Amino acid sequence: MNQQKREQIFARFQAADPHPTTELVYRNPFELLIAVLLSAQATDVSVNKATAPLFAVADSPQAMLDLGEDKLKNYIKTIGLYQTKARHVIQTCRILVEKHHGEVPRCREDLEALPGVGRKTANVVLNTAFGEPTMAVDTHIFRLANRTRLAPGKTVREVEDKLLKVIPKPYLLNAHHWLILHGRYVCKARKPLCEQCLIDDLCEYAAKTVEAA
Repeated sequence: MNQQKREQIFARFQAADPHPTTELVYRNPFELLIAVLLSAQATDVSVNKATAPLFAVADSPQAMLDLGEDKLKNYIKTIGLYQTKARHVIQTCRILVEKHHGEVPRCREDLEALPGVGRKTANVVLNTAFGEPTMAVDTHIFRLANRTRLAPGKTVREVEDKLLKVIPKPYLLNAHHWLILHGRYVCKARKPLCEQCLIDDLCEYAAKTVEAA
């Protein structure tokens, strides 16, 4: 795919959705961090259902520590891997309180040092909470980047690095959200809705569908 096509793709995304954001519900960087941590192998919808009552009683690292791991589990037990996630959340909150004065760090190295926080989670927090032009490559973005030939790669990191290189700078801050939403709702895994796609004529996917799933 050439750069002219990439420019047109993101110009269309921007025109259709000028202010994209995550579908996770949060009010501060801490809540976003916890929501993203909980969202691994879970849907945003399921996370939001659990975090609405949770954040009502624990919206800071200290409040979460005061709640405790056992009570936390009761709030998130509908989410997959909730026992491991509860442990990671409490461990993360303890580090935030003891090492970062109860604040979510803006440094990638510090974020990735938190239990349960990997590169993708760190990228989401840096991008969404702090306005950094990062690219959190999830399954949707990995699939879309390869399928459309926007930034093909064999690994998540390869796709991330390519996207950061080829996405025009004016669009880089919001690109993460546009690609996730497009992959989630239009460029679906089994049957992409090509006839509903606003970049259908620019996409280089060889096996485009004709009818909606």
